[in-house]
Amino acid sequence: MTTLRLVLADQLTRDVASLRGLDPKTDVVLMAEVMEEASYVRHHKQKLVFLFAAMRRFAAELRDEGVRVDYVTLEDPQNTGSLGGEVGRAVGRHGARLLILTEPGEWRVLEMMHDWRERLACDVVLREDDRFLCSRADFEAWAGDRRALRMEFFYREMRRRTGLLMDGEAPAGGQWNYDVENRKRLPKNARIPDRLRFAPDQATREVMELVERLFPDNFGTLHDFGWATSRADALKALRHFVSLALPAFGDYQDAMKAGGPFIFHGLISPYLNAGLLGPREVCDMAVQAYEQGRAPLNAVEGFVRQIIGWREYVRGVYWLRMPDYGETNHLSADRRLPDLYWTAKTDMNCLAHCVADTRDHAYAHHIQRLMVLGNFALLAGVRPREVQDWFLLVYADAYEWVELPNVQGMALFADGGVMASKPYAASGAYIDRMSDYCGSCRYDVKLKSGEDACPFNYLYWDFLIRNEPRLRGANRLAMPYRTLDRMDDRRKAEIRRDAKAFLDDLPATYEG
Repeated sequence: MTTLRLVLADQLTRDVASLRGLDPKTDVVLMAEVMEEASYVRHHKQKLVFLFAAMRRFAAELRDEGVRVDYVTLEDPQNTGSLGGEVGRAVGRHGARLLILTEPGEWRVLEMMHDWRERLACDVVLREDDRFLCSRADFEAWAGDRRALRMEFFYREMRRRTGLLMDGEAPAGGQWNYDVENRKRLPKNARIPDRLRFAPDQATREVMELVERLFPDNFGTLHDFGWATSRADALKALRHFVSLALPAFGDYQDAMKAGGPFIFHGLISPYLNAGLLGPREVCDMAVQAYEQGRAPLNAVEGFVRQIIGWREYVRGVYWLRMPDYGETNHLSADRRLPDLYWTAKTDMNCLAHCVADTRDHAYAHHIQRLMVLGNFALLAGVRPREVQDWFLLVYADAYEWVELPNVQGMALFADGGVMASKPYAASGAYIDRMSDYCGSCRYDVKLKSGEDACPFNYLYWDFLIRNEPRLRGANRLAMPYRTLDRMDDRRKAEIRRDAKAFLDDLPATYEG
């Protein structure tokens, strides 16, 4: 009896559940590049290259083990273009009596897999994706009947469960969270290490040519492609980060720099989310650096929090709240996404740099995403669905399970406070404090009104005025609303006028 085992593009690890118990004598591994998955949003060119090249590399490694791999390329003339179509063809081609799957990372694919049970002439076994450190059931139990799901409390539970950075029952160093130490501006003379990047090999160059030919109008460039496409190289990238960048990661993880897209960040999220690295091994390597005195506690704690805190948490929120989570719009935002998110053509230097970094690297770090790109969309009142789609397609590490809660709950407050206790709204002062963007900007971050003022300044107050009925009661917004109460009607009218003039002048016609 032939067993068919499906491996998806974000399941590129021998440890994935669908490959457990594989018998090379009777089993076949199916991997397929399909246009449906490559085009349901117009993915960044680097994301497509990374995933296709990594899939092909993983398939070759399986074959080297003696595993039979049925690999369908995008240009195979028999390719149906859909995942379901290729699974159906493979079941018939191999006479499979059993299909083994691992839970996918996206709701729409899970629904598709449930349909296969009715459609396919074989038994279908769907296994839990246990590559995460918190199962969906465990997260649901933790969430209970809470309306608000605060990451910090979940993170502490994960520390206890994993034992990472724990001294018995107490957190290492006596504190759970060292975030207060991790908000330093990058000094002008800071030495930023060169990051380990990987020149495309012949196989990757072939994929690059394929993507340029079939997806010529997709967002992004390929001239600076340097992502690892194998587990071996992903491990090299991880070791390089831990050795050279992790020691300063804590201090400067919130800092931004023009012309410095990576600074001290890990650059490992694409590898984690595609399966080339695992969350526990990543954390263990960082903790070992702390225990050996090679990295300070605030850096390692901040890094571990990103993995066992945020990453596990957003996945839990996603599965807990789907399928309706993406449709929430608590602030009734209804503006089209401005063209600048695609073109980087704007006099706002911070946005221009963040979009350009995204275009050239399929990457921007979390503060660029949240406090510049997300913050602007929040203040401008952009439709959540358009912001979700943009974040999903432009980053090499983006999948709906991680992107949707970060956009919907953190960046846009569209879920009404499920994830965040207040909107992450900020004026130009925050960006000036955490970056060098403002010094060479056409706008003056010190000015509050007028055509030369930083738009973030009046957009921030306009946001609070516009959403006052929904936000005034939030405890963490009491201070800005007290400040707003001290403004006279003339000043408020000036804020509204400046904001309207600026936003109405933004073109929003580009379709991505």
